[in-house]
Amino acid sequence: MKGDAAPVGGRKQQLKSNSQLTENDLFELLSNQRRRYILHTLMRDWCAVTVGDLSQEIAAWEDDVDYEAVTSSDRKRVYTALRQAHLPKMDKAGVLSFDKDRGIVEPTPALEDIEIYMDVVHGQGIPWSDYYLVLTGISGALFAAAVLQAPLFGDLTMVSWGAFVIVVFAVSSLAHRYYSQKNRLGIQETPPEYNTDGRDHQGRRRSVVGLITQGCSNE
Repeated sequence: MKGDAAPVGGRKQQLKSNSQLTENDLFELLSNQRRRYILHTLMRDWCAVTVGDLSQEIAAWEDDVDYEAVTSSDRKRVYTALRQAHLPKMDKAGVLSFDKDRGIVEPTPALEDIEIYMDVVHGQGIPWSDYYLVLTGISGALFAAAVLQAPLFGDLTMVSWGAFVIVVFAVSSLAHRYYSQKNRLGIQETPPEYNTDGRDHQGRRRSVVGLITQGCSNE
């Protein structure tokens, strides 16, 4: 965040009547990219920010430009959407405190026990679940080729085959763990999906296809 930030404090957010954010609530909030960007900023800095600074940073991510290069029209476009729709919704859910009169946004204690991951393969933009499904299919096909003694596979022993599968899945699991930690909201300067999505055929950033949340109630 480029503007001045204030320590969390001031008005205490009255959380939802049940005082607990459910997974359904959180997934509803996370269904929108701008709301994910808001959460990323608050979880990264853990301090109060102005709606103006927040709008400019989100506009920079959306347009893939430097913070200082954001135009007034783009900043206003994001500012209006945040102020009128996203921030009131998130304030009502209890994940942030939005002082509309002062134009100040700050995180609430509801975010302290929540970890949000972007569940995608690094550099590919596909869910890890799909990756493991493909890996399992390839392993099964190779195993069948070895059993049927197909050319180039007939000399493989069961021990060699088992070692190969163990190594492949072990490396994949370690990579999954590493990138899952790295792809948490609030860890890096920019949102995980900004760093991992790549672009579509028109040069626009693709949205993340998978999200994992921890620390929420299932009720």
